[in-house]
Amino acid sequence: MSLLHDLAIALAVLTLAYFAALNLVYLAFTGIAWRSLTRHLRARGHAPDEEVFSSPVTPPVSVLVPAYDEERTIVESVHSLLALRYPEHEVIVVNDGSSDATLEHLVESFDLVPVRKALRVVVPTAAIRGVYVSRRHRRLWVVDKENGGKADALNAGVNASRYPYVLAIDADAILEEDALLRVARPVIARPDVVVATGGIVRIANGCRVDHGRVLDVRLPSSRLATLQVLEYFRAFLIGRVGWSRMNALLIISGAFGLFRRALVEEVGGYSSETVGEDIELVVRLHRHLRDRDEPYRIEFVPDPVCWTEAPETMAQLQRQRRRWHRGLGETLWRHRHVAGNGRYGTLGTAAVPYFLVFEFLGPLVEVLGLPMIVVWWLLGDLSIVFLVGFLVVAMLLGVVLSLAALTLEEHSFRRHRDGRDIARLIAFSVVENIGYRQLVAVWRFLAFFDLLRGRRDWGAMQRKGFVTTAEAPLPQATRP
Repeated sequence: MSLLHDLAIALAVLTLAYFAALNLVYLAFTGIAWRSLTRHLRARGHAPDEEVFSSPVTPPVSVLVPAYDEERTIVESVHSLLALRYPEHEVIVVNDGSSDATLEHLVESFDLVPVRKALRVVVPTAAIRGVYVSRRHRRLWVVDKENGGKADALNAGVNASRYPYVLAIDADAILEEDALLRVARPVIARPDVVVATGGIVRIANGCRVDHGRVLDVRLPSSRLATLQVLEYFRAFLIGRVGWSRMNALLIISGAFGLFRRALVEEVGGYSSETVGEDIELVVRLHRHLRDRDEPYRIEFVPDPVCWTEAPETMAQLQRQRRRWHRGLGETLWRHRHVAGNGRYGTLGTAAVPYFLVFEFLGPLVEVLGLPMIVVWWLLGDLSIVFLVGFLVVAMLLGVVLSLAALTLEEHSFRRHRDGRDIARLIAFSVVENIGYRQLVAVWRFLAFFDLLRGRRDWGAMQRKGFVTTAEAPLPQATRP
């Protein structure tokens, strides 16, 4: 009994120390984010988008869109990509053996015709069934292939691309007109050093969309989707800004990432051995370049926007979060020798250990550690005042961090201009700490069992599609 008593106390103390360290890190990253975003916005004012657009060194880009059963959103997404304001780019949609009418919608909407196109086979992929080009938009290509998963579809897009940089984007996403121009800024400024960049992903649920353009930014009517808006603010405007500043960014979102194509091919393309192919590729690029002692940067750019559809049901959100956590675990295990290895700089000494201790193992502490604090109190060794004080402080810190991210968003970008939306976000900054975060921690905890069982599937994600204006006219067909 004494051993169990001591073990319960040890776990409770460890949990308290864990939460104290985690919140200190979050607060430090919030400070870094404020300084970095202020500098970024000031620097952007000295180099307007028009200068970037007209620069002779702005590289052409191949936009890769892996699509599996995306009939509800694919046409809107492709419209937004064709409308991008960029000197030279092509759009390559890879239909990954869809079982719905994804390909048929593309053929009908963009007047696709089959062509004979020799594809490079730099990275192996599942069999290619055909290639199509649009008679309305000569920059649009569609590769139809056997199902092989998202990573395999991206690799097929890499093989089909002809430009030196590739932009990977989800089929259920919409880019703002100047997003590609802005995410390419670091590459244009330092092409010999910057090998990859990523932009911010925002939630389109509730927004009004017309043929690939977000016309009116609104909060989702769904409470679950609104909570995710706050999560995305914290993850992108605080977390990724901070790690980018230290050149130890582990995650460039699979929904919006620009990469030097030759380097992606050099490391073998996207891995099909994990459901976290985006984070795994970024870590592999870090390792590859640090092993060769090459100067490089992988950067997060906070103002180019990619709009995506967030899950609005508990079942879909649970599948998404469990998959994300599984992908993180698979990547950390594959690159486990980086953790604590000084050869890899801040990647090995700070980023990978942080993601291992605070992100990957975090659900274990939250799900198992917090009950131990209550047990400690039940054993009579912890005062009720301390227990209540700890819970209140933990909740208040969560609220403060969410409000800090929201304030940072409004100070820097002001996407939500309706005062009622801001008030709603402030209220949800409190609500999310009472139940929602704990529920997400439980879902991430369940991902450990998925890893132990060797689960490999993605899980079905049903799309509702974007809200469009029915009265808006279709854009005229143009030739570049």
